[in-house]
Amino acid sequence: MADDLLTGADEPQTYDAASIEVLEGLEPVRKRPGMYIGGTDERALHHMVAEVLDNSMDEAVAGHANRIEVELHADGSITIRDNGRGIPVDPHPKFPDKSALEVILCTLHAGGKFSGKAYQTSGGLHGVGASVVNALSDSMVVQVARERELWEQRFSRGTPLGPVEKIGAAPNRRGTTVTFHADPDIFGTQRLKPARLFRSIRSKAYLFSGVEIRWKSEIDDGETPTQATFHFPGGLSDYLTETLAGASTYADTAFAGTVDFQEKFGQPGKVEWAINWTPARDGFIQSYCNTVPTPEGGTHVAGFWAAILKGIKAYGELANNKKAAQITRDDLLSGGCALVSCFIAEPAFVGQTKDRLSSESAAKMTEGAVRDRFDTWLASDTKSAGAILDFLVLRAEERLRRRQEKETARKSATKKLRLPGKLVDCSASTREGTELFIVEGDSAGGSAKMARDRKTQALLPLRGKILNVLGAASSKLGSNAEISDLTQALGCGLGTRFVLDDLRYDKIIIMTDADVDGAHIASLLMTFFFTQMRPMIDTGHLYLACPPLFRLTQGAKRVYCLDEAERDRMLAKGLGGKGKIDVSRFKGLGEMDAKDLKETTMDPTSRRLIRVTVDEDAPGETGDLVERLMGKKPEMRFQYISENARFVGELDV
Repeated sequence: MADDLLTGADEPQTYDAASIEVLEGLEPVRKRPGMYIGGTDERALHHMVAEVLDNSMDEAVAGHANRIEVELHADGSITIRDNGRGIPVDPHPKFPDKSALEVILCTLHAGGKFSGKAYQTSGGLHGVGASVVNALSDSMVVQVARERELWEQRFSRGTPLGPVEKIGAAPNRRGTTVTFHADPDIFGTQRLKPARLFRSIRSKAYLFSGVEIRWKSEIDDGETPTQATFHFPGGLSDYLTETLAGASTYADTAFAGTVDFQEKFGQPGKVEWAINWTPARDGFIQSYCNTVPTPEGGTHVAGFWAAILKGIKAYGELANNKKAAQITRDDLLSGGCALVSCFIAEPAFVGQTKDRLSSESAAKMTEGAVRDRFDTWLASDTKSAGAILDFLVLRAEERLRRRQEKETARKSATKKLRLPGKLVDCSASTREGTELFIVEGDSAGGSAKMARDRKTQALLPLRGKILNVLGAASSKLGSNAEISDLTQALGCGLGTRFVLDDLRYDKIIIMTDADVDGAHIASLLMTFFFTQMRPMIDTGHLYLACPPLFRLTQGAKRVYCLDEAERDRMLAKGLGGKGKIDVSRFKGLGEMDAKDLKETTMDPTSRRLIRVTVDEDAPGETGDLVERLMGKKPEMRFQYISENARFVGELDV
């Protein structure tokens, strides 16, 4: 019995030298693609394009190319073309029977970026990018225009289909053209998406102001331009201006700049940045190294935030604001919208997908470069500096208050009402005339905070979509953070423990974006109130806000429209002003500035509200409909949609 357990009862297994599998050439890539591009999902598929595009961007950053063309074809293949030096096609010294082109595309860790002689800074450092793309493509064609001659070589799944061949003259052309089609054996039916490629390509153009990128797509997804040209002389400053277009900011002009590391530290490379703070949306930071996105940040991001934090604290000390010492990096991230791009020699990344930079020198050089400029900028624009400092001090105080509340709650054994930390409460001491706005996300909450009447209007931002109470076990209600915050803010209990007299606000107003996601969040909230706080609806305390979709401006005249129909009526009728009528569409509440939000959605004298009611003549039918649409049984939803789809005149998704 013991022998059976050790060796296997049926057929003994041998483990000797013959058991060791050796993967040659590009076989390891096809065997374990996740080790090289992070998986075989949609992100990995698009990472293939990034690997090839990074090689062309390296040529541009090195000063050898100023134009890149990207063309998405109808069959799902993609072509990336640059006007750089062109990959060498002469025989490789170590492999005389192979061209340098074949060695680069068929060998892991082969490239011109290891010694630093061909490229001072580059995104494709490991020498595996192009060869990995080749290995995971069922078809790859590479053309090289070099020294007035055109060369071509074809590959399939990492294997050359023949040697490199001269196919003609190229008197007015130079550079490299790569066309590849991802292997369906690896990626299945997934296809490259125009919208995702378009965003990625545009960001590349922002990262290097000296390059022009041309985009063309034979696939029309209905929302992405089929042709476009990107060239941004202002670099990241232009990028941030476009990203924050229409949003109110604490600084009139973003803090932006570029510092050459060679001049300041005697090392090749540079850092470019742009940052501003806004109450209109959640903060973010997008970082890059040698034009490669680093979504997990790294040492260059750490150096950047260290410079900003030290700079704002030093300014607070000069301004005699003792509370500035409380500001932390988390406070900077709240409402801080930043872009950081560095170029350094021989960067070290965590993993082949280069999601995080680990080069220690990047932190010191980035901090030193940004800190000096930030101190100067704060001193030269005291109005913006004061507004940013006040905002950050406020965020720090809110953070400390939330922490203190949590500590007090843990220590206290009393049954006092505890309010959620993210609730922005009103100052009124009685319920009469007070309103709680339940808003979608911190971005909308920022604008709403500036637009509200502090005495009577409170705000509770919710992150994302709350739990569907009809599709969840009752035990999940108490543990769900969003439902817990909402229940604490209202103070009236749930279900059988609901006490209407304990309701802390006169009106509960659901304020979400005027789109499909906003409608879904509103429906989840109404389902929650219908099932857990029904008397609140029956007594008329629950409302829906009606944010407009459009703003029409003609001279000094300004009108808001709820939907397309109202917009069309107003355009036909005219506003009574002079000149052309300018039409603006709001993408969401976070895109509206405080003035617009107050006038259209929060000011009781000018807003529109919808009171949520239950049909008194058929209350049972309302409950049945809620169960059919929001309950656990998808077949009931399908049946309802099938029965009522014919009544839908226009579907906006």
